[in-house]
This record gives sequence, C-alpha cells and structure tokens, in this order.
Amino acid sequence: MKTLKGVYSAARGHWVGNGFPVRSLFTYDRLGAEHLSPFLMLDYAAPFDFSAGGQPRGVGQHPHRGFETVTLVYQGELEHRDSTGSGGLIGEGDVQWMTAGAGIVHEEFHSRDFTEQGGTLEIAQLWVNLPARDKSAPPAYQTLLADAIPEVTLPDHVGRVRVVAGNYAGHQGPAHTFTPINVWDVRLQPKGVARLPVPSGHTTLLVVLSGTVLVNGVELIREPSLVCFSRDGDELQVEANNEAKLLLLSGEPIDEPVVGHGPFVMNSVEEIQHAFTDFQRGKYGALNDTRSTP
Repeated sequence: MKTLKGVYSAARGHWVGNGFPVRSLFTYDRLGAEHLSPFLMLDYAAPFDFSAGGQPRGVGQHPHRGFETVTLVYQGELEHRDSTGSGGLIGEGDVQWMTAGAGIVHEEFHSRDFTEQGGTLEIAQLWVNLPARDKSAPPAYQTLLADAIPEVTLPDHVGRVRVVAGNYAGHQGPAHTFTPINVWDVRLQPKGVARLPVPSGHTTLLVVLSGTVLVNGVELIREPSLVCFSRDGDELQVEANNEAKLLLLSGEPIDEPVVGHGPFVMNSVEEIQHAFTDFQRGKYGALNDTRSTP
C-alpha cells in the first residue's frame, strides 16, 4: 500500500481570462517540483453557470513552451486553436492534449453554441512536464473524444475508471505521452470501496474534485483537495462517503531541474530567457486569422 504523505486544500479561486473561474489544486512552485514530477499544475473550474451571451468567453492568444497541457471537460463545451493549424471542439467527456514542446501559441474559448445558449461549465486542466530531451519536440495537438477513452467498471460495480492515459486493468488510454504516466478519471458510488493499482516508483497524486472519501482507511478527504502518496508501494484504497469524482495521476519522475516563468517551463534560467526571445521573434508561429464570433 502506498503511504499517504500529505493532504492539501485548493488555493483561493481566481479567473483565467474571462471564461474560467478556477482553483489550483497544486502548482510546482507551491508544493515543490521534486514532489510532483512529472506533473506541474492542476487547475479545477468547478461547476459554474454562464448566462447566454454574444461574445465568447475564454483566454485569447498566448504562448507555451517546454510542457504539455491536458484539458478534461466534465460539463460545457470548448473550442481550441493553435499556431500549428490544429484546433478542435471538445464537450462533455472529451479531453484535449496539447504538446507545447519547442513553442506554440494557442487560444481557448467557450464554443459558439455554449456561448449563445449559456450553461454549466466544469473543467480541469493539468500541466505535464517534458524531459529535457523532448522540450524541443514539435508542438502537437491530440483530440481525445469520449468514445475513444476506455471506460472500465470497477469490481463489485462500485464505480468506474476512464483511462485517458496509461493503463488500467489491461485497458490502454488513447493519449500519446513522452514519459510513462497514468491519467484516470475515476467515479465512485456512495459507500463504494476501490483498490487502485499504481506502479511502484511513480509519483502518485489523488485529486478529490467532488465528494468526500476515506483514503487507505485512515484519512477523510473533502472536496476539493489533493492527496500525495509515497513512491513506494503499488496500491491505494479509496472509499466514497457519497458520490465522488476523482483524478488519479501517476507518473515516472523526471529527475531534472524545473525552472518556470509564466507560460514557459524549462531546465534553466538561460532557457527561459531563450523561450521569451524566441516568442518575441515569432518562432512559435501565429494563429492565421481572427477568431470569428457568434
């Protein structure tokens, strides 16, 4: 059994752009990159009701370099565009996985239909670090639609696991990753008890997005919170007091320096300076046209 090492409540809420009211469950500068590696940050936008409008809400064009962003949509609908020419529409149950790599410019907004009709938005965005050898990888974008993500019923029908990345019970997630990681979207029924196998040696994080759970039979965790585990051991136990929505993240640690500034995460201050210079020189490309509005 993996040992529980720490429990952390979400930070105070803030807005990302004008479309995403989020709370950070963890950041590498708050909890220490060495404890989270290969993960860097997780923002959670709990259910929020938006009224119908005419102008899309979200985040306009901005750069990234040196890592990946993973956006999981629980409710609502988003549109993405980036400087590779990629783009996509993702709704309930879908995931977008963007590799910033050597540099990308992108934007994220509520979709046209969601903007016009209004509704409830609920998303989580995870940042995943890249090892030094892959920080210069070509930028890329993966649209992972709900019907392509394996859903596995837990023993005794106590809940289910959707395998976004990695492997659970022989079911492989569709996401391409640069290092071994698991991203599992877990739901538990009230009083459901799940024993989740996680590789020994992996950094292991359990994110409680909603509900209240008892972890390893010893610690009661209320939403929204982060639970960190030791890297030894190969299993953890979660019992739900009520219906629970969880993210299980595990990954092989990247034993390298982490230096970040704003939208860039590299291995040294000099690389951060180069990241800014390359962006200012237009090396990340640009979005080809102005985003249309409803």
